[in-house]
Amino acid sequence: MGRWTLHLSVGLGLLAVLLTCCYAEVNYCLASKAKTCSECLQTGIGCAYCPDEVRNFDGPRCDLENNIIARGCGAAAVITAEKINVALQKSQVSPQKVTMSFLPGEEKLVNVEVFAPTKGPLDLYILMDFSNSMADDLDNLKKMGNELASLVGNLSDDYTIGFGKFVDKVIEPQTDMRPSKLSQPWPNSDPPFSFQNVIKLTSELSDFTNKLQKERISGNLDAPEGGFDAILQAAVCRDKIGWRDHSTHLLVFSTESAFHYEADGANVLSGILPRNDEQCHLDANDKYTEDIKQDYPSIPTLVRLLGKHNIIPIFAVTNHSYTYYKKLQEYFPIAEVGLLQEDSANILQVMETAFESIRSKMSIRAEEKPKAFETQFLTTSGNVAQYGAFDFRPGTIGKFMMKLTAQRLSGEQPVCQMRSDEKSGTMKVKPTTFNAGVNVEASVLCPVCDCEKTPLKKAARCYGNGDLVCGKCQCHDDWLGSFCNCSSADSAKSTSQCIAPGEKEPCSGRGDCMACGTCVCYNPEQFEGPYCQYDKTQCPRHGGFLCNDRGSCVMNQCTCAEGWEGPACECPKSNQTCMDSKGGVCNGRGACVCGRCICQSSGLELTSTCEPNFLLQVCEATRSCVQCQTWKTGEKKEDEKCKLCPFQSYTVSELKESDKVLDSCSFRDEDDDCTYYYTVDNAKDPAGNSFDVQVLEKKECPPASLLWLLPLLLFLLLLLALLLLCCWKYCACCKSCFQSCLALLPCCRRGRMVGFKEDEYLLRQSLLTSDHLDTPMVRTGPPKGTDVVRWKVTDNVHRAPMHPQALIKPNPKEMIQFPVSLRLNRLFSENLSRPESRDAEQLRKEVADNLNEVYKQIPGAQKVQKTSFRQDYTVMDTVLSAPRASYPDIVKLTEKNVQSGNVRDLKVVPGYYTVATDREATGAVEFQEGVESVDVHVPLFVKDEDDDKKQLQVEAIDVPLGIAEIGKRLVNITIIKEHASSVFSFLQPAYTYSRQDGVANIPISREIIEDGRTQVTYRTRDLTAKDKKDYVTVEGDLTYGPGETQKTVPVRLLELGEKDGLLEDKQVKQFVMDLSNPRQGAKLGRYPRTTVTISDQPEPSVMMFKKATQNFTTSDPTYTIPVVRTRNQDSPATVKWRTKKAQRFELSGPLKFGPKETEKNIVIDPKSHPGPIQPETFQLELFDPSSNASVGERKTTLVNVTDGGMTQWQKGFINQKASSPTGYLPAPGNPNAKATGPRNIHLNWDPPPGNPMGYKVKYWIYGDPEKDAQVLDVKTPQAELTNLYPYCDYEMRVCGYNAMGDGYETDVVTCQTLEDGPGEPGRLAFNVISPTVTQVSWAEPAETNGNITAYEVIYTPIDDEMKPVGAAKKVKIDNPKKRMLLIENLQSAQTYQYKVRAKNSVGWGPFRDATINLASQPARPLSIPIIPDVPIVDAEAGDEYDSYLMYSNEVMKSPTGSKTPSVSGDDYTMNGKWDQNFLFPGGSGTRNMSASSSPMSTLSSNYRGGGGSFTTETSTTYITGPGGSRRQDMVGGVHTSEVIMRKRSENRGYADENIRDSIVMGEVSSNFSDLNARLSPGVPDTPSRLVFSALGPTALKVSWQEPHCEKDIMGYCVLYQLLNGGEVKRINVTNPAENSVIIQDLLPNHSYLFKVKAQSQEGWGPEREGVITIESAVDPKSPLSPMPGSPFTLSTPSAPGPLVFTALSPDSLQLSWDKPRKPNGDILGYVVTCEQLHGGGDVRSFQVNGDSAETSLTVPNLTENVPYKFKVQARTTQGFGPEREGIITIESQDGSALSQYNSQSLVRREVFQMPTEVSTRTNVSHTMLNDPYFSDGMMMTTSQHTETSGMMTQITKEVVQRSVMGGTTVTKKMFYES
Repeated sequence: MGRWTLHLSVGLGLLAVLLTCCYAEVNYCLASKAKTCSECLQTGIGCAYCPDEVRNFDGPRCDLENNIIARGCGAAAVITAEKINVALQKSQVSPQKVTMSFLPGEEKLVNVEVFAPTKGPLDLYILMDFSNSMADDLDNLKKMGNELASLVGNLSDDYTIGFGKFVDKVIEPQTDMRPSKLSQPWPNSDPPFSFQNVIKLTSELSDFTNKLQKERISGNLDAPEGGFDAILQAAVCRDKIGWRDHSTHLLVFSTESAFHYEADGANVLSGILPRNDEQCHLDANDKYTEDIKQDYPSIPTLVRLLGKHNIIPIFAVTNHSYTYYKKLQEYFPIAEVGLLQEDSANILQVMETAFESIRSKMSIRAEEKPKAFETQFLTTSGNVAQYGAFDFRPGTIGKFMMKLTAQRLSGEQPVCQMRSDEKSGTMKVKPTTFNAGVNVEASVLCPVCDCEKTPLKKAARCYGNGDLVCGKCQCHDDWLGSFCNCSSADSAKSTSQCIAPGEKEPCSGRGDCMACGTCVCYNPEQFEGPYCQYDKTQCPRHGGFLCNDRGSCVMNQCTCAEGWEGPACECPKSNQTCMDSKGGVCNGRGACVCGRCICQSSGLELTSTCEPNFLLQVCEATRSCVQCQTWKTGEKKEDEKCKLCPFQSYTVSELKESDKVLDSCSFRDEDDDCTYYYTVDNAKDPAGNSFDVQVLEKKECPPASLLWLLPLLLFLLLLLALLLLCCWKYCACCKSCFQSCLALLPCCRRGRMVGFKEDEYLLRQSLLTSDHLDTPMVRTGPPKGTDVVRWKVTDNVHRAPMHPQALIKPNPKEMIQFPVSLRLNRLFSENLSRPESRDAEQLRKEVADNLNEVYKQIPGAQKVQKTSFRQDYTVMDTVLSAPRASYPDIVKLTEKNVQSGNVRDLKVVPGYYTVATDREATGAVEFQEGVESVDVHVPLFVKDEDDDKKQLQVEAIDVPLGIAEIGKRLVNITIIKEHASSVFSFLQPAYTYSRQDGVANIPISREIIEDGRTQVTYRTRDLTAKDKKDYVTVEGDLTYGPGETQKTVPVRLLELGEKDGLLEDKQVKQFVMDLSNPRQGAKLGRYPRTTVTISDQPEPSVMMFKKATQNFTTSDPTYTIPVVRTRNQDSPATVKWRTKKAQRFELSGPLKFGPKETEKNIVIDPKSHPGPIQPETFQLELFDPSSNASVGERKTTLVNVTDGGMTQWQKGFINQKASSPTGYLPAPGNPNAKATGPRNIHLNWDPPPGNPMGYKVKYWIYGDPEKDAQVLDVKTPQAELTNLYPYCDYEMRVCGYNAMGDGYETDVVTCQTLEDGPGEPGRLAFNVISPTVTQVSWAEPAETNGNITAYEVIYTPIDDEMKPVGAAKKVKIDNPKKRMLLIENLQSAQTYQYKVRAKNSVGWGPFRDATINLASQPARPLSIPIIPDVPIVDAEAGDEYDSYLMYSNEVMKSPTGSKTPSVSGDDYTMNGKWDQNFLFPGGSGTRNMSASSSPMSTLSSNYRGGGGSFTTETSTTYITGPGGSRRQDMVGGVHTSEVIMRKRSENRGYADENIRDSIVMGEVSSNFSDLNARLSPGVPDTPSRLVFSALGPTALKVSWQEPHCEKDIMGYCVLYQLLNGGEVKRINVTNPAENSVIIQDLLPNHSYLFKVKAQSQEGWGPEREGVITIESAVDPKSPLSPMPGSPFTLSTPSAPGPLVFTALSPDSLQLSWDKPRKPNGDILGYVVTCEQLHGGGDVRSFQVNGDSAETSLTVPNLTENVPYKFKVQARTTQGFGPEREGIITIESQDGSALSQYNSQSLVRREVFQMPTEVSTRTNVSHTMLNDPYFSDGMMMTTSQHTETSGMMTQITKEVVQRSVMGGTTVTKKMFYES
């Protein structure tokens, strides 16, 4: 007992020790007895610390989390090592650091948690514009101390606030550098400065307020401010500003002006060229010190630095500059823009609103990401999150996932070949508003094989001639081959070793044979193998895709990607696509083969997953099986049929309730007249029955009291039937015998008769449902034997022999279609009616093979097509194409084969065939024994050009087989073409709807001809979209009441199933909707069918006019023109409209559609416009739709306004002259044009009454005069117009003609050809900003062939051999108006190749490319002012900047002294200031730009001010390809640009602003020096100055100076005629104040003689003459029609050529000019005069002798920055010729600045017309300077510097390169601006 007690005690002791040890091992947190929080967390995972001091906590502070919470510690206060501490009020992330390694191509997911406190730490720095215009804003801010304290207190409990101020660089031109202005630019102001940190971030708000009260305003000169300098310093000077580590950093930027930025041009004028170094440069007074030493920062630089320092900008700006900063906001990951009042009174509200907006737009970004990695941020559900999509609420923990992927390739470079810093590094992942982030150390592992480290030297396997490395021989020098056994020195290049077995050519003809039989393939990307015998493009394809796009082609076999198999990788290994609705595979009734179920045979039709597919309802489908299984009755009562049922039913005593089963059914059993009941439900066992069918065991039967009568009734009925049968048999026998006996008598012989049953059929075309009519033919007489009857049908027998259409003989060689029908000697099955069935496909192939073999005897016959089968026995219909003349041969050949019963191997019935053409047909039918009636299948030949009432005649020809005679031989078929009361049509032939829409609303339009009620039937039908899978089919009738014109049919669209995505079905999902059976006199119109495409993306709305023409009368009070909208009708949309070619008004405006609105009206009130209302025709056009809309097919409509007294007949349809009894044909009816391709239009019409002999079709390009139309003569009422321009508007008319001549024409019909692929863009141009920054621009393609939707720019570093040396970078520009790209951080001294291509709706066009090395170009010229209309990309900023684009349409520069900047709007003058449209190729601004083969293009800028109008035009010479045009119009004082595609120039007015070129003619000859002396007193002198100014290729402005006259001038007369003779035209100017006229409709490239004279009371004075020519490019086909948008210039044979100025120094230049082409006499020399433009100084004159082709003169002693006027006249033996004038200013910053611009060239002409208006024109011409940079294109930039005096100067540098291409010298000119 004692021993047992001892053992028990020891055991218990050991157990206690063991338990203690176990507990100590688990709860190491408690055992650590940690003294501090950090020691506790460092003990191990799971340890938690309780810092709770409020509660009476007496337990251990360090323990497991659950334990310390159980002991009373507050859960919110617990601190753990792993979780975010929500009690700590600061931004937190978890985890804080992650280290990851990746193999190339590997991706990994990281789960991240973030926490944003409700009121976390906040640093608020206010940066304010201190220019004088912000004085009232500063005063208001000083008064807001308390409000500011309240605001920051609401935003955060831990805040600091600071203040900084800025103006601009203290240097000209930004600042007025006069000493007085430097000390005090404005009264009571501080000296100007760039940036100063006034108040460091502080939590003492009172100290902040006190310091702010001491601040005074300052000032600068120009309107844009240097705020970018201030923002950069505030960001990088972290310590001086006082930014804290764990706070949210907000920078409030307050201004009312625009901003300067890098390379905007201002600093070039001040000589500041170095880029900003991005360093802090604040002195002891916290002032910026480097403002005049380095440029402003660029926008990408600001974005990068603010993101790096976690600073969020808030731009608080006034309305003047709001749009600029709104555009700037788009480039920051997170930023806000608030609208300030003029005095900034609402700045606090702006700050509060912006802060709340920032907190609601949480987004994640990865900073400093190595180039080898890509990042994606996902929601917790795994979806890629869009910007701002993370819903992280302050005060709660948010979660997201980061997907980090190591790329395999960067461009074309493997990742492992990249620099180490590009494939590894630490990136910081954080929300955009956080300072804290996850530091992810990521690196790419580039494995190295160990066997490479230990090569086997001189291995025996390598014959001692190489080293064995990883199983492969690496040969020593001079040794080749796989085993280094071939000496390159000894082996001859014998090609025999390169020939593969069975081949004849070395390397299979696809490569070069090298030494030792080694083949080097020409194209390794395509060919491979030791003999280049494998073609990588010849592997099996599926669906047209090589290896189904799911694998790669290796050695002519597909190597499939993971999850795919099969010869063409067409089969998924997964059975996901075979899963049925119950989760099983193929419902247990089939096998999953190649991703699809192969189902076992069953009595039911099965779905794709072998589940029963009930076309009927469940009850109807299961009825017969329930009957046979339960009651042994019904149609399947035989055991064989009943066993095929896919389920087994069983009886029950009580059925389930109907709402608990799939369906409840009841039927009457025909066998016993009882009703049985059963229920159908889904089977409980998925592998068992398809359904669970329970049958009620008892039937419900009617009472059985009269059942004994049934046998008696049946017996009586059978007896009656037997008696009737005997009677009929006896009578028939008697009748037959009687007829046989009569037939034996010679006098009474009578055989069988065959003939048509009816004499005539009358059909209405609108009611026809088929193109054939089954016409019955009957047989009388004894029905014994067989009779075959041949027949024929002839079309249009109602036409007389001399009818014009009957006289037109068809072309016998014309290929036409011959429909052929045969009756096959086989039974018809239901499968043959389904074209896609296997039986139909096999029979169709058998028919085609045999018929093609038979009909190949016919010359020119093609293979049969469109074979189908119908259930008239088995009749085969097919179509044979052959020459028309072969019709008799086809009939004979068909009849011969049919009579034999075999068409080659095809068995046919001998007595049946039909062969038809488009106007006649013949065939045969057979009466078999006992048959008394057959149908003749007569084609009706229904055509659009048929007469209103036409007649066909069917004739029974003969009986080649049988004894029957023909009785009724003919039958006439009359078809009446009714003029319908209504026309039903879809609005478009195709629609596209998104699945997201849920419903496709398809409008059906009704055109009312005679109002009333009518109906039409609609029905959908599957194409690639399937009913119940992609959409729900609909059908029914639409009823239209009186006045109703449109109804909509909704079609429900279904969501895409998951299985559809797995198979990657690339088919477009489509179904069709058909209209049919129009009633109450209606007919179907242009689009009786529409195709609906189901897209996965929402489609834009389509807006267009409802009708192509609108008819009104002069008595109508208003003109109401409807516009309809289709597609995407749930969102608002807008489109603009305008009138064209109206006589009394030019109207335009917007049309706004609200949600669900489908129709709006444009209402024009003709009485509200001046002038009488007269008949006219004008057009309305829709243009400029909103971004979510597009303009449809009818973008224009023709409005016809006729006299109010006309009849309805005259008003609507026919020209009034048509009713005159002159014999001329009226106009054809219903002309209809439809584009069938980019260069084709099909036009058809209804023939007019009167038997026309033919038709003439006139067609011309919209905008051309109708007299230039092309005419097409056709004999049928349809025409095919070919060789047209793509995407071009055409106008057409049609008239018929007869012996009297041409009839009346239809109204104009308009049609636009379809789009085609675009051509290559116009010339590339480069603005070299620095050796690493360039701006590339391009012109719109000359052949846009549609609407350009995007551009793509690719730039690649290349070597001297044009081979890439780095990765190509692509930038897609989705806005087609942005034809410019600014590229930063290019590699210095590196040559790049730039390629640009355009895209329209058809696709991408070809590339235009150019090559440039920026380092070889001159230093930065003047760039574009302020923000250009240009995307910006950073070439070295990594992938996140690839799509980092910047756009701005407005120019942000103001004239001197303006308080606020100008804002581009609808007027050029705003707030008393004037806007500038700066010009560069492809840039914004009003421009008149052309790209054509002619050697000139024009760029224009417009400036308007309160004191006058300045028009500067720069005409630049360059050569490029043929192109379209860009027309500049003047509408209501606003310049607009409109692209015109392939349209001729219109006759239109020109404004003075459009003047491009001028020539001045003065005193012509000294021989007339005594003319004035002979004039009578009071008679005007000769106008002393004649000025010609070109306005267009056919328009000219002629101006003159008022001549001297002792009496008042009463008027002028201008005479002009062609120089080679012609009509003299006269223009009288009765207003003596007018001294100019505009003349239009001149002929291009024709010389005109002009004469101008003045008149007084004493009579007419002498004339001033001048000869002038407008030179322009013309259409080769029409030499009198200028090419659209082609450039033009003036020339006169006797004037010197254009003047060219070359600056030699600041005070001298060289002037040169060309010799006149046709001087008046021999040239003796020239007279050159020079004077200051605005007076002052002497007039200097130079005599230049000689008549060389080009003459030059050096002019010294000029003054810089002063404009000079030069005149050059030729001195001849006949006197002096016309003057050439030019104005030039030499402007430079210092004397050396011109050394690099020694080829500066400018010409200026100035013509004074009014005191307040100056027009300045610039023509840059021939200067030569070789520059290797410009391989293609032209570049032009302009800038204006406005002085305080208001005078504007402009200097342009021209660089020209001449290159020789194909023997032709091409001059290319490039321009820089200085």
